[in-house]
Amino acid sequence: MPTEPESPDAPVPLPITGELDLHTFQPCDLGELIPAYLDACRARNILSVRIIHGKGTGTLRTTVHTLLQKSRHVHSYRLGDESSGSWGATMVSLLPPG
Repeated sequence: MPTEPESPDAPVPLPITGELDLHTFQPCDLGELIPAYLDACRARNILSVRIIHGKGTGTLRTTVHTLLQKSRHVHSYRLGDESSGSWGATMVSLLPPG
């Protein structure tokens, strides 16, 4: 039996690997996306997360950092080093669930 094509507005499954590349998302999606992704990582006991926001003008990085500051599940965060994306990525340490 043929299946109906998915709506272009249907959610796309996002693999939970501990690395979130924001290049394919709209900035208006980040307020829901980042907390949901961090929650999904914690549920899988992935407590080290790399968020790739790019270098650009810094607006996206600032938005990411603001969301991380508001999260009660974030232990700490810092910009990446030379091997993890430099200032184009943020490394996040999450608190364990429970």
